[in-house]
Amino acid sequence: MPDAAPADAVPDDPGRPDIAGSPRTVVKIGSSSLTTKTGSIDESRIEDLVATIANRVKDGHQVLLVSSGAIATGMAPLGLLKRPQDLATQQAAASVGQGLLIARYTHAFARHRLGVGQVLLTADDLMRRAHYRNAQRTLDRLLELGIVPIINENDTVATDEIRFGDNDRLAALVAHVCRASALILLSDVDGLYDGDPRKGGARKIESVSGPKDLENVRAGKTGASGVGRGGMSTKVDSALIATAAGIPTVVTSAPHAAAALAGEQTGTYFAPTGQRPSTRLLWLAHAAVAQGSLKLDDGAVEAITVRRASLLPAGITAAAGSFEAGDPVDLTDESGKPVARGLVNYDATELPAIMGRSTRWLASKLGPEYEREVIHRDDLVIL
Repeated sequence: MPDAAPADAVPDDPGRPDIAGSPRTVVKIGSSSLTTKTGSIDESRIEDLVATIANRVKDGHQVLLVSSGAIATGMAPLGLLKRPQDLATQQAAASVGQGLLIARYTHAFARHRLGVGQVLLTADDLMRRAHYRNAQRTLDRLLELGIVPIINENDTVATDEIRFGDNDRLAALVAHVCRASALILLSDVDGLYDGDPRKGGARKIESVSGPKDLENVRAGKTGASGVGRGGMSTKVDSALIATAAGIPTVVTSAPHAAAALAGEQTGTYFAPTGQRPSTRLLWLAHAAVAQGSLKLDDGAVEAITVRRASLLPAGITAAAGSFEAGDPVDLTDESGKPVARGLVNYDATELPAIMGRSTRWLASKLGPEYEREVIHRDDLVIL
């Protein structure tokens, strides 16, 4: 049974004014909060969530809904008793389930005299500038027209190489792309605990001000229902993506959605820790798929991570992968641990001849066009 909203909530005195006053909020709900254990849609849960969002919209706020559930919804019509593991069957289930899911949302929002617009995205849509600018314009226009965008990963066509991996990360990236001022992540758990709450003795963490607050926290990988892709660990990762971009985030359970939007003390609050970066650097850090890797010596690692310098050929000790100039590549230390990601200025075939060489030497021997960084500091993100 869904857990009940807290009886001592004080809606007239919100403890989180940045959430309560957010003009544009992204709400994400997981599969386990929308479906039964067999994968069929729970109509009452859809109705409750829609009513909460409709009330928020009628109060003058804009809401974008990132909704999981397409694969889970398609399981029952296809006779699947558990979530498929192979990509082809997942895509088939998504194809069947997405239409059923959006139909339920359309009907539920219509009762509140609100229209909806379906937006299906892949990671590729946020990796390519023209694509994410188009997505941004579409979302902005839908909101201007009073439409509630309902966003999901395009599971039907996404491949393993270009998947977000879970809708929590998608929601964090969407919150940045659409310039939202708050993010609410809903699941079947009422917040972040320092252990497994199902085993007893675990303590709920009321707020997180930075990664240090999570040092002793062990978050689970998958929910108890088994119908979703994510778990509490993905919500934590996504909350950190959002807060690093200046977006406050709340992680709580679906029955507490209204309280969370009202800024009440429910779930776990993640405070903003950074300023909004450029969308290009955000997708480079969290959505781009590295096409190769460059191994760096200790001096180069220190230069790019501490002094935030550009990467020069002299600091590279090895290269792997097949990439072209302009592709994202991972930068690793000598042990192979990724420390940064950047857009490379050379093809993979060019690097072996210049690794370990100074730019001055390269310019004197090969010409002035080789007196350039392998990766400029403006095209680097620290991981």
